[in-house]
Amino acid sequence: MNTTKTITLAYTGASGMPYGVRLLELLLAGGNRVYLLYSQAAQIVAHQEMQLVLPSRPKEAEELFSRRFNAAEGQLRVFGREDWFAPVASGSNPADAMVVCPCTMGTLAAIAAGLSQKLIERSADVMLKENRKLILVPRETPFSPIHLENMLKLARSGAIIMPPNPGFYHHPETVQDMVDFVVARILDHLGVAQSLMPRWGEQN
Repeated sequence: MNTTKTITLAYTGASGMPYGVRLLELLLAGGNRVYLLYSQAAQIVAHQEMQLVLPSRPKEAEELFSRRFNAAEGQLRVFGREDWFAPVASGSNPADAMVVCPCTMGTLAAIAAGLSQKLIERSADVMLKENRKLILVPRETPFSPIHLENMLKLARSGAIIMPPNPGFYHHPETVQDMVDFVVARILDHLGVAQSLMPRWGEQN
């Protein structure tokens, strides 16, 4: 459970950027290696929701997040949207797992259809074909029949569909508590140790 992993983390243009940024923070804090990808729409959402400017140049993003989260040298790598020489683009060098958080319905549909026009979709395709763990965190409501059919198709293909629905049995008092509930569940499915909150049956 405590073995460090290599995780591909992708941000897309759905609402929910605090989930993705918190997940990055905790993955790095746990000593895991992270390959970070993000779409142009994610840059807009990050600024809107968190006043966070995601640089367009991968190297600048690596420096930004490495400083912010005190990452070790080489622990975080950021790749451009069409960097086809990135390790995540090939099944010969897959990460241990991938999380798309937050995940737009457009990205989810592209993955379900096997489209790989951008590196995010290609990386997810690699996870599925190599039988590696793929977690999608779709933030939309309500879901249309098309959304649901795409999610069912992906679930049958081995992906884990995890809408960011926080529970309330831990009595959250802040927005951060609700964010941490969702991130804790993602970390559990990645097999990454976390102590964000007591588990069911362990509450005081």
